[in-house]
Amino acid sequence: MSIMRTLGLASVLALSVASAQACDNPRQMNGFKTCANVEQAEKEGQLVIYSPDPETNQAALVAEFKTAFPKINTTFLRLQTGALYAKLMAERQARTYQNDILVLTDMTFVLDFQKRGGWAKYPSPEYAAYKPEHLSNPVGMYSWGGVIVAGIAYNPTTLKEADAPKSWKDLLDPRWKDVINVKVSNSGLQHQTWMLMKQLHGDEYWKQFSTLNPRAFDSYVQQYDRTVSGQDQVISTAQYSGYLQFKAKGAPIAFTFPTEGMVAAPSLTGIVEQAPHPEAARLYMDWFAGVPGQTAYAKATSLYSVRTDVAAPAGAVPITTFKLLSPTDWDAFLKTHSQFVKEWNTMVGMR
Repeated sequence: MSIMRTLGLASVLALSVASAQACDNPRQMNGFKTCANVEQAEKEGQLVIYSPDPETNQAALVAEFKTAFPKINTTFLRLQTGALYAKLMAERQARTYQNDILVLTDMTFVLDFQKRGGWAKYPSPEYAAYKPEHLSNPVGMYSWGGVIVAGIAYNPTTLKEADAPKSWKDLLDPRWKDVINVKVSNSGLQHQTWMLMKQLHGDEYWKQFSTLNPRAFDSYVQQYDRTVSGQDQVISTAQYSGYLQFKAKGAPIAFTFPTEGMVAAPSLTGIVEQAPHPEAARLYMDWFAGVPGQTAYAKATSLYSVRTDVAAPAGAVPITTFKLLSPTDWDAFLKTHSQFVKEWNTMVGMR
């Protein structure tokens, strides 16, 4: 699976993940290894996670960790990625440290946080099972928790399969005016889609798309709710995980794998500097990066794991069966953030 690389070739060749792990003799737990002081983690008794994952998903994941470690009271705060990062930075500027674990789905914020020294370095022994491109540089700041893939979704009760869009280019059809929705500009996934469509179809793509009067929403749950209810017909940049979850509930929803390919983005997880419960944070990271945590995450979120020893989410086709589209140059991607936000907010009426 070739998605995106956060490391240069020289760094990849020089890197030995195993030798970078946090301790020489990791402790074997039930299904994973850890360098954390488990007894101290249980004495800390608390763990706080900041995440943009929908509350039901995060609650299910936290419940699995609580089952494994019932002495650690694990709580979470859910906000959309941009709002979450703004809250985090405000707290840290006030020297208020609330959370231990941070989940972000936008590399713009991930790398900004790294430049600010926000990530605590902890190279989990479980990273030996990860490809270099799914780890931070240097190793130990954060790792890919899952792969978010997106395409097109629609309601088959209001739109016949033969008439449904088959490609990203098909979304420019005037018939989708006032019945198509997208994500807000705080979404890293939407930023990637914006950039990739410019590369594939030129600058005119989004100018034409803007004539459709698309509605923008904070969460994929809102996007799917509107489409299932018939308020909208089509979702652009529809998360495949959302489709799997709604389909499993029996909702009238169908999914298209665009002919150009599926947009792929990372969900990234790491420990923050000045974490109030550092040993609990290390224990969580080892559990989460290991097979038990990654299996629980795929089950809770319907996202793909980057570990080859973890199965695809229930009902999902193997990730190797479709083409993945991602930025090949992170620096170039990050430099477009301001332009994207300005253009996107203008297009969806959030000036």
